[in-house]
Amino acid sequence: MNANRPAPGTPMRQSWRKWDGSPHWVSEVVYLGADEWGHWMGQPVGWRSKRPGADFVAESPNVTLLPRDRQDCAITVHRGHPRALRVYIDLAWDARWSDDPLVMTGIDMDLDVVRRLDERGTYIDDRDEWAAHSIRFGYPADVMTHLEARALELEHRVRAQAAPFDDATVDPWLDRLIALGL
Repeated sequence: MNANRPAPGTPMRQSWRKWDGSPHWVSEVVYLGADEWGHWMGQPVGWRSKRPGADFVAESPNVTLLPRDRQDCAITVHRGHPRALRVYIDLAWDARWSDDPLVMTGIDMDLDVVRRLDERGTYIDDRDEWAAHSIRFGYPADVMTHLEARALELEHRVRAQAAPFDDATVDPWLDRLIALGL
């Protein structure tokens, strides 16, 4: 394990901002560890996620993967979510560890890949927000091209349940989170 990462079980936070630097979601999480895919953080039921104008409490245990080799997404997987949410991928820019080893940071880029365990299935969400914010924030064309292609790639991989989007990869991390008893 990287000496600059917290010990498993250490509380930390995910801190997101928008392209213009304005604050976005801040979530209370706990560091779980790392594997070949990257670093895993968990959010037990009852822990908070806040942004200006909104405050949510986790309704189901969930884990987030910060991929080891990419800075363009954060992958969150839920267990037992009341609205059948299983996978929620935030397309991002500069998603990484901050200088503070207890803070993961990134720019939320609006597009999301979602998998629900009901008739809605797997889809790309928030295209309307993506279009509006691309004008409002002036996203560079190369960033937009990259993230649009990445969203399609991730949608395909989630639909195929290819690792790390498969239960065999994610469920041990959810089990580890639940075992902490937080």
